[in-house]
Amino acid sequence: MRTPLTLGKIAGISIRVHSSWFLVVALVTWSLAGGYYPQEYPGWGTAAYWSVGVITAVLFFASVLSHELGHSVVALREGVPVRSITLFIFGGVAQIGREPPTAGAEFRIAIAGPLTSLGLAGIFNLLKLAVASNPILAAPVTYLGRINLMLALFNLTPGFPLDGGRVLRAILWGLGRSFRKATRWASAIGQGVAFLFILFGMSQMFLGDFLNGLWIAFIGWFLNNAAESSYRQIALRDRLVGVAARDVMAQECPTVSGDLRLDRLVDEHILNTGRRYFFVIKNGELQGLITLHNVKGMPRDRWHAVTVRQVMTPVDAVFWARPDEDVWALLQRMDEADVNQVPVMDDGRLVGMITREHLLRHIRIRSQLGI
Repeated sequence: MRTPLTLGKIAGISIRVHSSWFLVVALVTWSLAGGYYPQEYPGWGTAAYWSVGVITAVLFFASVLSHELGHSVVALREGVPVRSITLFIFGGVAQIGREPPTAGAEFRIAIAGPLTSLGLAGIFNLLKLAVASNPILAAPVTYLGRINLMLALFNLTPGFPLDGGRVLRAILWGLGRSFRKATRWASAIGQGVAFLFILFGMSQMFLGDFLNGLWIAFIGWFLNNAAESSYRQIALRDRLVGVAARDVMAQECPTVSGDLRLDRLVDEHILNTGRRYFFVIKNGELQGLITLHNVKGMPRDRWHAVTVRQVMTPVDAVFWARPDEDVWALLQRMDEADVNQVPVMDDGRLVGMITREHLLRHIRIRSQLGI
């Protein structure tokens, strides 16, 4: 999901599209205008087929967006932050800031998407009755009613991380299993469903329906990876919850002068030591933080004329952590702020530094020790 294009915001939620989405829009439009509509509604002109095809494709992805907004609105009501909604090759995904706090919240958030799609299916089917006498209008409305019903039913498949899998996890969680055990069971069932998709897709390929079979198998592969990734995230959380920032921070805090030029910073400090960050100190007082991100933001041909102070992050804008802060909560804050390192401050005094490398090293050691 790298470098998505942001279209705007709805209810404070960023709406983004991945580059793969444009390919799918083109394929959906082509399949509708070049195959489905000419077969179902012969006699239209080429311009009519393509116009209706484009309109249907746009409304189809508006339906996908509505499905994700259904999840997101309920998530916000449950106190779960929603960072963005991204449309991509397999439809859409809402990126939430953290897991739901209770089984009930999980259930309500998960079921909201399919219920939204079912509602849209009902609306389009009612519209079909109103425009039945006009084939140009009835065609996209009929298709969208059918596709929204299929979208709801597909997402209710009990394969985690599909909505049905999340509903299953909520039920298992509510029946008294721990969140991790519920996730493990839901992920295992999700992988089983994914392998069924792969097997069915391969059988369709061997029976001659190559493209549809390949697509179904590809969906199965994606679901299997998503189920594995979801469980790994929960296992990661369990290894970090209860660990304080002071337990994983590096107490060494490398410093540089704010008057140092960027070319000298790179040659004498970054390349020689491999460090990605330095604190900027003047007369013993912390002024800011300089990182690789700051350096890369300045064109290389300007490094000889720009000082550290000119590109550093000022101290009042530095993202920092408390020594007693829970590392899992801190990692989520780091993701939200899109930072790779965090100074640890105690009553305004710099006491250490946490980087993603520190967290990975801590996780690796705990994993090797089996704790």
